Amino acid sequence: MARFCTLCSSSSGNSSYIGTGNGGILIDAGTNAKQLTLALESISVNPETIHGIFITHEHTDHIGALRVFASRYHIPVYATKGTLGAMEKGGHLKGDFLAEIISAEGVEVNGMLVKSFRTSHDSVESCGYTVMLPDETKISVCTDTGIITQDIIDKVTGSDLILLESNHDKEMLNNGPYPYYLRQRILSDYGHLSNEACAEAACHFVNTGTTRLILGHLSRDNNTASTALSETSLALGRMGAVEGIDYLLSIAPVGTGERVVIL
Repeated sequence: MARFCTLCSSSSGNSSYIGTGNGGILIDAGTNAKQLTLALESISVNPETIHGIFITHEHTDHIGALRVFASRYHIPVYATKGTLGAMEKGGHLKGDFLAEIISAEGVEVNGMLVKSFRTSHDSVESCGYTVMLPDETKISVCTDTGIITQDIIDKVTGSDLILLESNHDKEMLNNGPYPYYLRQRILSDYGHLSNEACAEAACHFVNTGTTRLILGHLSRDNNTASTALSETSLALGRMGAVEGIDYLLSIAPVGTGERVVIL
């Protein structure tokens, strides 16, 4: 039986748990070690049963807890070569844990096969992950990407569940308080995925078999949960998909894990 839970999802911190009865892994380790531990305990997961941490990229909201948390529980860390280099340069790998490059073939951890795919973000070598569980359930985490590339579509298609970025509403962003350079960064191909682009991707994934979508990494200033949900659900409705029958749609909570999905 597979379990998935976003432990935190925002510009303040990002981390997701994927596991079975034999233990699990984390995708990213944002926030801090204390909060991450409390989030795991809130969903009845012992941190000592985490067998690997997979990092998408080196930005602080994805690695804030990494060094302390991985050292405390001696958990191996995996990432792309570029991301590992950036974290080493920043001193984030100075701890009591192994750090390894994730190969093209992926890494098998506790019976789960984890593979990376490139994302389009303003970091050294960002990626997302697909996780194939022992029962052949496929879970994907696709956040922090300015665009959905063909490679992302190829790698993520066929997932049963996807954590998909729905970062901002373009109108809110363009009329909000952010300075011009920051708005341009977010809107660029190396920024964050808009509600509109998320909805378009969601239509493809649901049309090819995905039944559970969780929208994540929502901007606190340039989005709302209702706006993000509405954009995607309306797009899915236009193509004839019925919520509750063809798919389930939800928002990843900002803070402590509140919603565990069992597949």
